This record gives sequence, structure tokens and C-alpha cells, in this order.
Amino acid sequence: MKDNSGFIFAFELNKNGQESELSFQDVKDWKPNGNMLWVHLDYKGNDAVEWLSNGSGVSPIIVEALTTEETRPRSLVHNGGMMLILRGVNMHSGANPEDMISVRMWVDTDLVITLSHRVVIAIEELRQDIERGTCPTGPAAFIEDLSDRMAMRMGVVISDIEDDIDELEDEVITSKRSELRSKIGDARRSAIAMRRYLAPQRDVMTHLYNEKVDWMPEMERMRLREISDRTTRYVEDLDTIRERATVMQEELNNYMAEQMNKTMYVLAMVAGIFLPLGFLTGLLGINVGGIPGADNKHSFVIFCIILLGIASLQLWFFKRKKMM
Repeated sequence: MKDNSGFIFAFELNKNGQESELSFQDVKDWKPNGNMLWVHLDYKGNDAVEWLSNGSGVSPIIVEALTTEETRPRSLVHNGGMMLILRGVNMHSGANPEDMISVRMWVDTDLVITLSHRVVIAIEELRQDIERGTCPTGPAAFIEDLSDRMAMRMGVVISDIEDDIDELEDEVITSKRSELRSKIGDARRSAIAMRRYLAPQRDVMTHLYNEKVDWMPEMERMRLREISDRTTRYVEDLDTIRERATVMQEELNNYMAEQMNKTMYVLAMVAGIFLPLGFLTGLLGINVGGIPGADNKHSFVIFCIILLGIASLQLWFFKRKKMM
């Protein structure tokens, strides 16, 4: 259970699939015995950082990288162990999936340390499987299992974004509603935010199965390569989503510009017709002496006929010049 110390849980795993849960004190007293120790910590807990720095045997350089506030996906082999920093989608209720959660790991022959500040569902599910008796058989299997669970959730989220893009494309084609701009913008922002971390994570997974460490068997390397290929495909899907959203936004903007041009054209035609008519009515409407027809009772009718004639002549001219 998570507390202010930063310790969340720990298991000792053996090759036969058996586990035993350990307390923080047990972790501090633990010595290599042929089994694998998995410790999960909150990297903002003071006691956790103290143990990492002074009791875990991990290099201070690695400890600093594991506990820094801002991270990007990366991997580093150091003294036979491996530091691995990945990002997983945020699957919590009400959260944005693109608000990706940092998962930091130090993996050695008999020690696995994972760190995160927020709850990672993939880690919680792995913990539950271990409690049910399904345990990774070694550090390489642990990396492969956790990476696979995180990649699977990325696939679900990216598939949902693709479905949203499909629906938006249909709406853009059929309705051309201006309020779709915000929905398209949200889809683009989600794709861009996820790609920000998935692109370097793709590179990490590519390098991971090529790292030269003794505890990485060939079978696990092949599985990690499959995860790397999946991550690469997710990045390509995000690129496609972003491009499709850009095309939709351009199409919607062009449609709105076209509608605006049509409106402005109609207004220009109306203004062009009524401008001379308004000039004549304004000129004859001034309250001074000498207005033609002021004493003729038929002058108003005659003037209206003249205005209609001028309007008809303008319409004929515009049509002849193919302006309408």
C-alpha cells in the first residue's frame, strides 16, 4: 500500500512462478539469493529516494535519472543493468489518455525497481497476476510483460482516436458544420501529445532488443522486437491521424471561406444595384427648392418607373458580363 515513504509494494519472485510479498523493511534487509526482487516505489517519496541512493546499490547517476521530475523515454545500460524510462497512456476515469504517465525502471540480474508517481494500470494488473501465481520468470520477461501491457493500452486509445476521426470525416463531408473545427482540433492535439512520447519510445524499444546484457535471452529479444514493431505502427497511425485531421480542417476552412465568399458576393450585388438607386432617391429627397416634379402629382409614379428601369438595366448588364 502506498504511503508517505514512497514504498508501494515489493515481491520476491522465483523461477517456479512462486512469489512472496515483502515489506519495506524486508526490502532493506534483502540479499541476492537466486530469486528476483521487484520493488515498486513512488519516486517522490523521501524514504524511497533514500533507499535508492544508499541501500539499493544503484549508481547515483541512475538514481538521479530515475527520480528527476521531467523525463522522456530512454534506455541506458550501466554496469550490467539497464535503466528504462517509458510512458503509458492515462486510463483513469476522467483523465486524458494523452496525459501519459512516466514509468521508470532499473533492471538487473536479480533486481527490478519500478517507479511512478501516479497509479499505472499496467503495473497494477501485473501485480494482480503475480498474486494469482502468474510470475515473470526473470528480468527480461518482466520488461517484456510490462511493455506489452502498456503497448496494448496504447493500441486501444489510438484505435478510439481513429474511430473519432472516421466519424468527423463523415460529418465534414455530409454536414460541413463549423462547430466541427473544435472537435478536429481536439483530435489533432491528442495525436500530437501522444506522438511526443511515443516517437522516442519507439526508438527506445528498437534499441532495447539490441542491448548487450547477459540476462536478456534470445526469446525475450524477439518478443521485445514485436513490441517495438507495434510501437512503430502506433507512431505511424498517429502521423496518419494528424494528417487526416489537417486535411479535414483545411477542407472545412475552404468550405467556410467559400460560403463567406458567396455571402459577400450576394451583398456586393445587392449593394451594386441599390447604390445608384439610393443616390437618386437621396438627391431628390433633399429639402430645398427647385426639386423636379415637386408640383406634378404623377412625378412619384414616374420616378418609381425610372428606378425600376435603372435596376432592370443593371441586372441585364451584370448578366451580360456574367457577374451573376
